[in-house]
Amino acid sequence: MFSDKKRNDMADTTSQQNTIAKGTTITGDIISDGDFRIEGTVQGNIKTPGKVVIGKTGFINGTLKGAYADIEGKFAGKLLLSETLTLRATAHVEGEVEVGKLAVEPGATFNATCSMKGAIKELTNGGTRSATRPTEKEQSA
Repeated sequence: MFSDKKRNDMADTTSQQNTIAKGTTITGDIISDGDFRIEGTVQGNIKTPGKVVIGKTGFINGTLKGAYADIEGKFAGKLLLSETLTLRATAHVEGEVEVGKLAVEPGATFNATCSMKGAIKELTNGGTRSATRPTEKEQSA
C-alpha cells in the first residue's frame, strides 16, 4: 500500500526549508527541526536548531532561537543564536542579541544590546589560555 520511497521522503522533511511567503502573517509560536526562510511577517517566537533567513520583505517581532540567522529584512525582539548572525546591508535589527559570531555588511542598522558567547579566554603573561585549565604553577600549589 505504501511504497518505500514515500517513507524515505517523510524521513527527509527535517532537511527541507520552511517558507513563510510575502503577504503571509503568522501570529504565534513556531517550533521546527527544519530551516526557515521568512518573506512575510511573524508575530511570535521561532525555535529551530537550524538556520533562519529573513528576506528583504520579511519581519519577525518576537524571540528567535536557533543556530544561524541571515537577515536582509527586519527583526525586533530577542535573538539567541549559538552560531553566526549575518546582517546584510538592508537589515534592520532592534532588541537584544546573543550570538556566537557576528558579521555585519555596511549599511545594516543594528540598534541592539549585543553579547557574544563562546570560549572564555584569560590573559596571562605568556599569552592566552583557557579559563578552565590550570597552569603548571597552579597545579603545583
